[in-house]
Amino acid sequence: MTRPRPRRLGHVVLNVRDLAASVRFYTEIVGLTVSDYIEDQMAFLRCAEDHHDLALAQIPPDNPLKEAIYTPGRPGLEHFSYEVGSLAEIEALATFLQERGVEIVRGIGKHGPGENLFLVFKDPDGNYVEFYADMVQVTAEKPYEARVWKNDLDAYDQWHFKRFVVPAPVWGPRDQGD
Repeated sequence: MTRPRPRRLGHVVLNVRDLAASVRFYTEIVGLTVSDYIEDQMAFLRCAEDHHDLALAQIPPDNPLKEAIYTPGRPGLEHFSYEVGSLAEIEALATFLQERGVEIVRGIGKHGPGENLFLVFKDPDGNYVEFYADMVQVTAEKPYEARVWKNDLDAYDQWHFKRFVVPAPVWGPRDQGD
């Protein structure tokens, strides 16, 4: 692989202080539609055919970083993503990143909500970037009924870390991400 060829900018995941208030804001003020929830920990919203354009992740109320300048785990950006074509492309991209010494944070995996494949890595400033593929599409011909997922490993990675190219995280109910 000479270099990645993303198709487009995909979704954004934000860490939020109050999930319910943020969902109200993004549905009532911005006009998005809820696709799914992971219990009271995450909400997935859309404005078009992708299962989600925006995901919101609840930070713990006792998180000491919630008022700090942005770092992972406080309100603000968790990651942004670029769509690629397939699992084979994501596998090639994992090798590409590893060969260039780019730190991979999580993946390769398959999320529950949205069913998308994922590979998350860091840019030079520590921002999390994701390559993803195969997200559920919601259309008039293929409508989608929102559901609430359990906050469990299947919601995070349906493959249970079997395809991860980095050590699997110690799994806990707050370990989220899109």
